[in-house]
Amino acid sequence: MAETAATAHLFHPLKLRELTVRNRLAVSPMCQYSAVDGMPNDFHLVHLGRFALGGFGLVVLEATGVAPEGRITPGDLGIWSDAHVEPLARIASFLKGHGAAAAIQLAHAGPKASTRRPWQGGGPLGADDAARGEAAWPTVSASAEAAVPGWPVPHALTRAEIAAVVEQFVAAARRARAAGFDAIELHCAHGYLLNAFLSPISNRRDDEYGGDLAGRMRLPLEIAERLRAEWPDELPLLVRVSAVDGDPSGTTADDTVAFARELAARGVDLIDCSSGGVGARYAHPEHYGYQVPYAARVRAEAGVATMAVGLVVDPAHAQAIVADGEADLIALGRTALEDPTWPLHAQQALGAQPADDPFRDWPVQARWALEGRGPLLERLGPWATWAGADGEEQPE
Repeated sequence: MAETAATAHLFHPLKLRELTVRNRLAVSPMCQYSAVDGMPNDFHLVHLGRFALGGFGLVVLEATGVAPEGRITPGDLGIWSDAHVEPLARIASFLKGHGAAAAIQLAHAGPKASTRRPWQGGGPLGADDAARGEAAWPTVSASAEAAVPGWPVPHALTRAEIAAVVEQFVAAARRARAAGFDAIELHCAHGYLLNAFLSPISNRRDDEYGGDLAGRMRLPLEIAERLRAEWPDELPLLVRVSAVDGDPSGTTADDTVAFARELAARGVDLIDCSSGGVGARYAHPEHYGYQVPYAARVRAEAGVATMAVGLVVDPAHAQAIVADGEADLIALGRTALEDPTWPLHAQQALGAQPADDPFRDWPVQARWALEGRGPLLERLGPWATWAGADGEEQPE
């Protein structure tokens, strides 16, 4: 792609270790709650594959449970057994075959596990769910503190159980590599297990895994260090954080900068900056790009690449975030669901494709048809002003 003022930023490749991401646009991990026994199916292939066809540089699979009890709902993806490798590999292969880097988020839901799907009302699984064949399971956390008032109180992990969780993450990373993924993302956000250890609201431990920030960071840092040792040196390791808790008495941006520095020292290549999850489900958005300042601060003060997420819906805004050095990647969630071809449309909106070749980077299967339609549309003009066969102007 010829580099212009527009392509020099949002559509310039990003190198993370030896992985080159074709542009600065990523698909944020978004749970679809549509797996059976953690197994992906045709839905996941089609759902995720359209983002690669749509021009995204990086596609991150949804929170994928490192253990059955680490799922948010019974419909979550899993990677706790070797049987998961083959169906996950099918997805990774498709994404890579169509130009996107393929990443997978490794997760344990901790105190927020064993819940209903959102369209079933959310909240803890109950008797009606059990009658449907989806019985609740015990939850775990840093401390015996319910994630939400009225929810089941989780079991506080013992040291031996913590060690077992570490090994579950390491085994999941090994399987992710066997499936052919280009990157893994460690989920330390949104009130799930590792975030529950990080937050002073949910972590009331008095051993080496609790207390001050150094203690609360211990488990996520141990896992990050083990993942970096397991994951190939040439491939990147990402971490998603909640930069601040939903309650101001919890994790602060200062805490997150300190955590990011420790992660970078252990070989983490990029911090994916979200927010909320402990004390409130998410921080309340007050403006477009409301979480971008977290990514900008971590990038500037921790010296590590970042990914910004949260109500970035306009190509010019995304372009400015990267151009101004606030983040290295822009992750789209609901915006990507609404328009899986957002990057291709953004290229056109920003003039990052030649005016005489506006479909240059579209998949060839679509490009030839769209190019062929162009002259006809030019001749007809906009629909709002087109005169039909009866000579009457069509209504707007």
